[in-house]
Parts: sequence; C-alpha cells; structure tokens
Amino acid sequence: RRGSLCDRHCSTINSDLGEPGCHPHRPRGPTAGPPPHPEECESCARTTLTAENAVEANKLSNNYKFGFKKWKSHVTARPWEERSEIVKELYCDLTVLRGPAGSTVTCGNVLYLLLFGWWLSLLHGLVAAAMFLTVVGAPHGRLCWDLAGYFLWPFGKAIQRVEVPKSQEAGVGESSALLGGPTPGRWRPRCWEGTGHWRRVGTAAWLCLGYPVLALSHGLVCVTSWLLIVTIPVAKLSARSASRVLLLPPERVRVRRIRMTEVPQEGEVILCCYRAANPYYYKYSVHGLNVFAVNLLPLVLVTLLLGYLDSHNHLSSSTLKFSLALLSIMPLSYYIGMAIASISAQSTFAVGAVVNATFGSVTELTFYISALLKGSREGSACYAEVVKAALTGTLVGCVLFIPGLCMVIGGIRHQEQRFNSRSAGVSSALLFLSVGGVFAPTLFSKVYGKLVCGECHNVTQNPLGHYLCHSCHLDLMDNNGTLYYSHVQPLVYTVSLLLPAGYLVGLCFTLKTHSHIYDIHVSGCHMPGHHHSAVVHWSRWRALVILLLSTLCMSACADLATEHISPILTNSTISQYFIGVTVLAMVPELPEIVNGIQFALQNNLSLSIEIGNCIAVQVCMLQIPILVLFTVFYPTNFTLLFSDLHVYASMFSVVLMNYTFMDGKCDYFQGDPL
Repeated sequence: RRGSLCDRHCSTINSDLGEPGCHPHRPRGPTAGPPPHPEECESCARTTLTAENAVEANKLSNNYKFGFKKWKSHVTARPWEERSEIVKELYCDLTVLRGPAGSTVTCGNVLYLLLFGWWLSLLHGLVAAAMFLTVVGAPHGRLCWDLAGYFLWPFGKAIQRVEVPKSQEAGVGESSALLGGPTPGRWRPRCWEGTGHWRRVGTAAWLCLGYPVLALSHGLVCVTSWLLIVTIPVAKLSARSASRVLLLPPERVRVRRIRMTEVPQEGEVILCCYRAANPYYYKYSVHGLNVFAVNLLPLVLVTLLLGYLDSHNHLSSSTLKFSLALLSIMPLSYYIGMAIASISAQSTFAVGAVVNATFGSVTELTFYISALLKGSREGSACYAEVVKAALTGTLVGCVLFIPGLCMVIGGIRHQEQRFNSRSAGVSSALLFLSVGGVFAPTLFSKVYGKLVCGECHNVTQNPLGHYLCHSCHLDLMDNNGTLYYSHVQPLVYTVSLLLPAGYLVGLCFTLKTHSHIYDIHVSGCHMPGHHHSAVVHWSRWRALVILLLSTLCMSACADLATEHISPILTNSTISQYFIGVTVLAMVPELPEIVNGIQFALQNNLSLSIEIGNCIAVQVCMLQIPILVLFTVFYPTNFTLLFSDLHVYASMFSVVLMNYTFMDGKCDYFQGDPL
C-alpha cells in the first residue's frame, strides 16, 4: 500500500513538471537517485533504469533482485547509433578513407615498426626476389615488392582492388579468383600474354612457394597482436592481407598513399589503416564476450591437455599446472556468469531464480568438492582445512575487499557516492544472521568442549604457578564422542537445513512482500525513427549449452588444481591457510570484482555492494550447507568447526560492514580501510 501511494505521489509531481519520458539530452544508462523535488517526495526515492529493449530491461531489473547474479555486460546487441565514437572506431572496418588526419608517427605505429614492420617488409622482399627468379611468377614478385614497402609503414596508405577492362582480358583462356587479365602500366612476362597456360603456371608457383610463407607470417602477426589486445588493428590488417590481398590477381592490386586517393577511386579500397594501437580495445567484444575472456579461452584447452596427458610431470611441473588451472577458472567463471545472465533475462522469474540458485555457486563448489574428495581418498585433513580457509577468505573478501575496492575506485571519479541504505541494511542483517548460524557449532564446541594439550611446562617452578602448553585442541570425542555425536553433529545438521530455508525467506521478503524497498522502475527509450529490437548474443539454448560445457570444464580444472596443490604445500613455505584465504578465495571471484568496479565507475555503488553481499550470503546459506549435506552421502574430513581466527575475522568483517553502510553514502576515504 505504501509503495502504491509513493507511486501516486511521484506521478503527481512528475505530471506538474512534465512527463519524464526519454529525451535526447538525458544521459543513457542506469541512473540512481531521487525524482524531481526530493523534499516533496523524499520517502519514495526510486531507481530509474533505461533499457533499449525488453530483454535488457529484464536483465537490469534482475541486477536488483536478491539471489540473482549482478551482471554489467549487455546480453543483447546495442544499437549502433547509440554507441560512442570511441567504441564505433573499435569496430570500424579497415576500408574507410578519412583523408589526412594529422601525423601518422605515433607511439603505437612506431611499436608496430619495431615488432612487426621491419621483418614483414624484409620477408616480402625475399619472397619477391624468389618469385622474380621463377620468371613465370614475376607479377606476383612485383606485388610482393610493393607490399614490402606497404607493410614497413602501412599508415597513411591504401590498398585498392582495381577492375581490369574486359577488352584487356581478351585472349585469356580461363579466369578465376587468381587468374585475371593484365593491366597497362605494370610489367609482366611476355609468356603471360595471349595464353592462360603460363599464367596458371605462375599462379601455381606463387601458391606453392610464396603464399604459404607469407600467410604463415601474417598468421603469426595476427595471433600475437590479437593477444596483445591494444594492437588488434594490426591483427585485422594481417588477417585481411592473408585472406584477400595475397589471393587477388597481382595486376588488380594497387598500393597508393592516402593523398592520392582523395579523389574518386578507380577501384574498391580493401585495406586502409591509420593506427596500429588503441588503448580502448579493452572494451572490444566478440559476440557479446569481452576480448579478455576470448583470449583466455585457449588457455583452458592447454590446461586440460597438459594436465591429463602429462600426468607424470614430464613436460611441466605441478606448480605450472596449478597456476594454469587457476587462470583457466577466470574465463570459465565469466562464461558461466554470462550464460546465467542471458538465461535469466530471457526467462521468467521462477526459471531465473532456479538457474541462479543452481549454478550461481558452481565455480566455488566444484573446487571445494574436488578438494574434499581428494582428501578423503588420501586420508588427509589438509584439504578440508584448505576448503575452510577458502570459505573464510571468500566471506571476508566479499564483505570487505570488493565493496572497499569499488568505493576507492568509484570515489576517484565521483566525490561522494550514495546508495540505498535500507536495501543494504536488509542484506547486512541477513548476512549477519547467516554468519552467526555458520559459526554456531564452533562457538558451542568451544564452550562445552574439553581442552587437551600435548605438552605443558611449569614456567614458575611453583605447583600453583603458570603453565606453558603446546599443541592444544578441543577434544569433542571424550566419552566415546558423546558431546560431538549427541550435541554438535545434530546442531550442524540443523543449521545446514535452516540456512537454505532462511535463503528462501530472504527471497520471499525482498522479491515479493517487501519489494518496494528496492523500488526499481524500468522504462524503455524509443527515439523517433529508431526501432530497437532485441538481438540477443546468446539464445536460451545456446546459453544453456555453454553453461553446461563451462561447468564441465570448471570441474576438470578444479580437479587439476586440487591434484597439484599438495606438492606446492609440501615443497614450499606457503601455508595451506594463505593459499586458501587469498588465491583460492579471490581468483574465482575476479569477474564479479570487475563487474563491481564497472558499476562503481557509473556511480551505481548499490550494485557494487550487493555483489559482495550476494556472494557472501550464498557462501553461508547455500555453499556451506551443500558441503555439509555432501558429507552425509560421501564421508569426508570436513566438519563445520572453524578455528578462532576464522570466527573472529568473519565476525569483525560483518560488524565493520554494517557500520560502514549505516548512513547510505561513502567516499574513497571510507573504502580505503576496507
């Protein structure tokens, strides 16, 4: 009832000011803040989101729902006219002539000359000499000679495909993509005139001797420059050269400077490059996937092949395999997040909730279960301690590190950032209760457990003095384990059942009965003359297939990581707690950290905070109960009993988070201690 009254009151104010539709001068993208005249409508401040289509609107609204993965990237193709000029330049084809636009001597172009230009030019010159020696391949040699000068410094030059008049093609027996008529002004051997036989011989010599070498070199340049990301224009240049320029008839290719082509051209421009590097290519995407995730995908294949084919470490060490497995988890986490966001945006609320609850924690659970299985096979409690350390590290990192990092980075751009303190308070209260439930068995055991020490020394030489004891621990198995089996274990199972039930209650509270706390309004933007139809990057079935394949690869990488973690702990001074709290806890969450930073830079700190809270709540209310229930069906060394350091660190993190988010505003100074 209160939400409807707020809507009525705000609509009355907006009607006096004019309908707040979509205006050309209004900045696009999610904007958070109170409506006009906040003093008159302070109690019903709402977040207004602008979306291009219904699918994107559904994804944006899912970002504010409890239990749904917060995703920044678009799941649909953005309209071309709405993109910035910087982004448009990233996707432009290398066939557009712009005329003289300043000097071509830039740092990126000089870097191209030092890395690729000099040896590409030298290689084309050598191939040209070899083709001249064959006589029949002399036209291709002349083309390679022209391309040698082009690839030494391709900036400010253009490659054109000119059409040969049909009158000049008379006498040619055959024609194909590589067999074309001669063009006046370029020397060719006399044997090429009047017959197609020697032309075919020259083409065969080119395809056998010259083209494979140049295609291989351009392929190497293409792969290297693509992996460097900022030099993607060089990758496009090399790919087009190998796939089109080198396969054209030599008499139809012309290399000219830009100032010579400012008049109407004689033929089609097939290659024209101005800059070899662009620092904004970190925004580049392929079918909706960020270029970093695309470049890291081959690493997953290398990791799996090296891990399972070289099981005896003949080609690499355990340290390398462990590092590769962890690095492979990052792109797989990105693919899983993208697939979940795509399915949720194109499905109903029920389907989205099920997918997020099922696959939202699959990245962490695959590693935890793999580690527990290996520890059970080897009879070692070390892996269970690693899992506990990773759980604590994830909890502390998501509660303090992710929001603190987002506050600092977002505070550099925005002097003060505001967020919905009430919604953050709901998440904080739920997190506080879940943390208390997780550590309840530990606190109970410390109160009623029996302290047993391995060795004690009297440091005062007095029977009533002080004793120094070593190797002390709580013994819960006293009297045949009566305390553990009669009190602690039933408490663990009870908590493991109540925490998921509390998660469902939180879903009902924030999404159904008290949804007005979030008060999200999504409105479409339809400019005159523009029609924004939803073109999804991944359909539901494609996203489901990618989700299942990524989950399968994730389990394989987790198995490799747990397989090769034991030699690292044995042969180095790194403790199992340090690896669990830092590396294993934060590496799977890197895509979420990037999403939080992007939201903070857009002055949307609410979602940055919710990202950390959502992961922490899922750790306490879903992941830990699943691990406990897993041990019921497959006995392992995992028990829901943590050390003092884990308990104190987690409790302190939650209390500090509640104190920081109390006033609903922050700056980079408040985020620095976190």
